[in-house]
Amino acid sequence: MNTSNALTTYYFIIASSEFLLTDEPLEEIFRERKQHYRRLGKTLDFWFVSSPKFIKSQQLNKLRIKLSEVNLAQHNCSSVISTNERFITWLKLRFNNVAIGSFIAPSEDIQNPLDSNRN
Repeated sequence: MNTSNALTTYYFIIASSEFLLTDEPLEEIFRERKQHYRRLGKTLDFWFVSSPKFIKSQQLNKLRIKLSEVNLAQHNCSSVISTNERFITWLKLRFNNVAIGSFIAPSEDIQNPLDSNRN
């Protein structure tokens, strides 16, 4: 994660935790991608966040409303976040039943993009 104060665009997919952790092979995808990055000597640019705080951001009002319309409450969703837009687009195409979005951080209402409501 970018630890400087520079603004960074983060891309994400979000879905029910059950869908991402049980119905889809997310663990396998992460394992393969981490191995690929290790071979390339590349720093990880993706993270898994359960019950992400960023969804409360003003930047994501429309998405939050859409999620509530399909009864996906913040406490039962999870997200894959990345600074790599192509990876997130690929995940969206791979999983299909996920919402996709982006936000800029740090911002007034997103200090840490990896913050979770579960501590």
